[in-house]
Amino acid sequence: MKKKGRRPNSADIQIGESIRAHRLIVGMSQGDLGRRLGVSFQQIQKYEKGMNRVGAGRLPQIAKIFDIPVSALFDANAVTSTGASTRSAPVKLIPDRNTLKLLTAFGGIAHGKIRHSLVDLVDAIAKATPKTPR
Repeated sequence: MKKKGRRPNSADIQIGESIRAHRLIVGMSQGDLGRRLGVSFQQIQKYEKGMNRVGAGRLPQIAKIFDIPVSALFDANAVTSTGASTRSAPVKLIPDRNTLKLLTAFGGIAHGKIRHSLVDLVDAIAKATPKTPR
């Protein structure tokens, strides 16, 4: 009997994006997370892409590693800083370390005009840059 190809559902994708975002926030590689969970970095890649479901027993382990509640893995937002000025960002906006670094730095700018100018600058750069596939 052939197994049907399973497509990731929205929950698998959400949890995977959240794992990736939290892993990047703490500065951990896929290999490091895999070693702490006792799985390969390829398995972590599959979790992050939503291709493999994260088992119910694995979710608390991952949450403990990131020092977050299990429920945070189901949230569409990830806490990007700790302390009194806690900030969060949508996990879909954290695909890599540079994006996280940019979001965190931007969140630290209190002056409204500077923030607005930066948005305009980045927008102008994006419009002037030829689009290439990733």
